Amino acid sequence: MSEKSFYEFISNGVPGPEQKVNADNAIMPARKLAFSRFRELGLPTLKTEEWRYTNIQRYLKDAFTLAQEEEGTVTAAQISTAGIPHLDSYRIVLVNGRLQTDLSQIPANGKVTISKISDAAGNTQLQAWFDKHPHLQSQPFAALNAALFADGLFIEVSANASLDKPLHIIHTYTASANAFIQPRHLVLLHKSATLEIIESSLGLNDTAITFVNTVTEVVLEENAELWHYNLQSTIKNSRHLSHTSTTQKADSRYHHFNFTLPAAEMTRNNLSVALTGSNTETNLHGLYLATGQQHVDNHTFVDHLVANCNSNELYKGVLLDNANGVFTGKIHVHQDAQKTNAFQQNNNLLMSEKANINSQPQLEIYADDVKCSHGFTVGRFSDEALFYLRSRGIGEEAAKSLLVNAFAFDITDQVHIPALQDFLAEKIRQYVAGAINN
Repeated sequence: MSEKSFYEFISNGVPGPEQKVNADNAIMPARKLAFSRFRELGLPTLKTEEWRYTNIQRYLKDAFTLAQEEEGTVTAAQISTAGIPHLDSYRIVLVNGRLQTDLSQIPANGKVTISKISDAAGNTQLQAWFDKHPHLQSQPFAALNAALFADGLFIEVSANASLDKPLHIIHTYTASANAFIQPRHLVLLHKSATLEIIESSLGLNDTAITFVNTVTEVVLEENAELWHYNLQSTIKNSRHLSHTSTTQKADSRYHHFNFTLPAAEMTRNNLSVALTGSNTETNLHGLYLATGQQHVDNHTFVDHLVANCNSNELYKGVLLDNANGVFTGKIHVHQDAQKTNAFQQNNNLLMSEKANINSQPQLEIYADDVKCSHGFTVGRFSDEALFYLRSRGIGEEAAKSLLVNAFAFDITDQVHIPALQDFLAEKIRQYVAGAINN
């Protein structure tokens, strides 16, 4: 298929089987409903409140192909470049959203199922949860993903089951022409199951523009626990729009870490959690490091629907050069959600006079017996602290890296995988050094 503008995709409607999109009868009705929802919602503009600081339409004017028509070829040597030193994990490789079993190391304990979402279309659990998260219903790009996605992952963990080491999911993107890629994932942990997931990205062609629109639905049943690490770092000619929507049942625990690193042109993260059962714990941690002309936009939504739940959210940003950051975090406490404890904080460090941040922490509370707080700070790089380090013989590059790592410590210290901690510290050092040397 020749390249088409994004607006031509809109007018074409839901692709049929002849376009290599899985059209299983169990999911196809949901696809059609989602496309109708997308048309009803329309594309957001700068007048749309949730998009007032991100002009998404400027990133959609190019011509694109649907990437499922060109899966591309990826080698084991290329995948090795996306590894995390000293990390002991199972490796799951996707190319343009499609699982590559020959490059993957899929656990075989029988209690954790990992498959293509297209192969699992007849699974009753997938059907029960597919596109059901309430927060997705108002998101136009999530609706577009449900209508047009080609493939993705379905991960299901049986009750009381766990893995002996994390899953490292490597998302690889490659195309010879501008590509619009829409992976779809569903992660389901049954009662008292536990899992650790690390996601990272690898871009392999910097001559074409890659626009990735991802949706991940997460379901945690009673007493389940998920540690979810998302590392966003790819090539300059890429634009990333992600939706992660989680449903937590009673006594479940969700720990989400989002690390946005250079050098994607635009990154927009929509992260939402619906607390539907009592005594849940939700921890959201984010660190975004932007350089050059990067634009990074983080939207979070914690929806306290029932009583006796706890949520804790801390996002930190380091902005260099002409980078632009956006943070919008909302905590909604419903009338029935008494005894809620909810904390939200966004701190930003500007290392350039031209860097910019727009932050909007929000609380919407309808219960009267709660403990809730939110806050926002922004500060310039401390010349005093830098002088102190330089006076003790530490070079400028090393001194700035130390200060940035110290600023990020509240986030990175919560990472429970030592190899991942070390990897992040080194990445921060590299990007700060690169900004200084350029």
